[in-house]
Amino acid sequence: MPFSMDLWKLLAGLGIFLFGMLLIEESVKALSGRAFRRIIRMYTNGRLRSIGSGALVTALLQSSSAVSLMVLAFVGAGVMNMQNAIGVIMGSNIGTTLTAWIIATIGFKIKIESLALPFIGLGAVGIIIFKPSTKPSLITRFLIGFGFLFLGLDFMKGSVENFTQTFRLEQLPDYGLWFYLLAGTLATALMHSSAATIAIVLTAVNSGLITFEIGAVMVIGANIGTTITVLLGAIGGVQAKKRVSLSHLVFNLVTGAVAFLGLPALIWIIAFFVDIRSESLIGLALFHTLFNILGVVLFFPFFGPLSRLLTKIYPDHKTVLTVYLDKTPPEITDAATAALRNETRHLLQECQLYNLRLLRIDERLVFDAGLPFEANRKKKYTLDAFYENIKLLHAEIFTFYSKVQTHKLDEAETKELERLTYASRNIMNALKNFKGVRHNMDEFDGSDNEYLNAQYKTFRRRLVELYHNMLRILNMEDKDEQYHSLLASFRQIEESDERFIKSTMKAVAEQRIQEIDIASLLLVNRLFTQSCRMQIYSMKDLLLSQEQVDNFDRAMDNRVNPGTQKEKISG
Repeated sequence: MPFSMDLWKLLAGLGIFLFGMLLIEESVKALSGRAFRRIIRMYTNGRLRSIGSGALVTALLQSSSAVSLMVLAFVGAGVMNMQNAIGVIMGSNIGTTLTAWIIATIGFKIKIESLALPFIGLGAVGIIIFKPSTKPSLITRFLIGFGFLFLGLDFMKGSVENFTQTFRLEQLPDYGLWFYLLAGTLATALMHSSAATIAIVLTAVNSGLITFEIGAVMVIGANIGTTITVLLGAIGGVQAKKRVSLSHLVFNLVTGAVAFLGLPALIWIIAFFVDIRSESLIGLALFHTLFNILGVVLFFPFFGPLSRLLTKIYPDHKTVLTVYLDKTPPEITDAATAALRNETRHLLQECQLYNLRLLRIDERLVFDAGLPFEANRKKKYTLDAFYENIKLLHAEIFTFYSKVQTHKLDEAETKELERLTYASRNIMNALKNFKGVRHNMDEFDGSDNEYLNAQYKTFRRRLVELYHNMLRILNMEDKDEQYHSLLASFRQIEESDERFIKSTMKAVAEQRIQEIDIASLLLVNRLFTQSCRMQIYSMKDLLLSQEQVDNFDRAMDNRVNPGTQKEKISG
């Protein structure tokens, strides 16, 4: 068989192996993902527990990259501190060695077809029988993944058998051990799987294609290469995520360097326990485990200093999102109230901008100039990042309000501050409603149904009309004019809602939309209309006097369901 055919078989085997790993990881995650996250989140208090949790979860999940990305998420959310995160990362390196042990002890010790094909066959039958996403279906996916893991290994093993019959180690160019270290690192970085690299190395050692020493060096390289996934996961993230990814890189680099420099000593230790000539695969698995444990032992006393060093390298930079509050002392209540009012108005504008972008409306139709969030940025925020910033701004507003409340206030000032908090909460509820319909709006926009497309355009038109009215009202100086204009805008929202309902009922009668789309349309319209109402409520509390607010509320009580009016004070 020509070597080129063997190369394709090797690549096919690698692809099947990676697909098997993916199936195992996804099925185990779906079956016990919440349990894994709970272990990492709750059972990592202390160095030993964090190392143990990282090793356990990685051994079960069979993916150190997945565990490391979980750690990034928890550190970014402030759930896990740096020292515990470092412990989990180190533990995950120990846990990932289980793959090498499975391959070394099972993969080359039995006839692989007798193990792989039954798993794949039973799993395929299960996929046909069981409904998708159910536990039995996920278990069958796990079985198929396990079967593919060994089938891919069999392909890789077979791909080099004929070649090694005519190959001699003396024919291998003397590139030096550095070359194989880099090869292992690069292969893992490209495949995002140290397990796949180690499987290739074990196959090559088993076939006599490379020596035990070269295999050991490539395993070290595989450990270093696995840091790439974590580094990529931290790009553009908060400082805490960057610290975790750097700790992973430092740990793997230092451990790899120590293992590479002490390679003769480590091989001597392995040879003391295992005959590396006859049991080379067991020896490599033991080597993989030994040098990762060595790395943990070396770093264990330095968790604290390493954590502090990483904090110095990536210090926390607090982004100032407020425009008025950071310049105003809360003890000067008059100025503080005015600052709160202006900041809440700023919150409303950022919320409007988010909603415009969500519906892909040109923001220049409403705003003449950019808003403060992006004033000094070259690039616009993504929708998700924008949403998080608005949430943080609301938190700043509420924190400032709490500080102002600690000072002596008269009854009028207290009521005025309460109205401002009602306004900010209504703005956030309106924002949350819009975020909730994002997926549906995208479906309406991309639908083949003309009526759904038309309603998507109607929602966009309704939003622009509302924001033009709100901008006009904000620029009014006369309070009575603002009061009547807000009432008129509210009536316009209600009339648009009624027109939508009538239009949808007509479309249903004419069978222009399917039943499955009716519920989505009605839900989206309900949330959209509530969002519009709550933005008017926020302006009412921002702009009007207490007497006008009371009159407005009485007018609303005559027009809307009492349950709807409660939206204006919902948290």
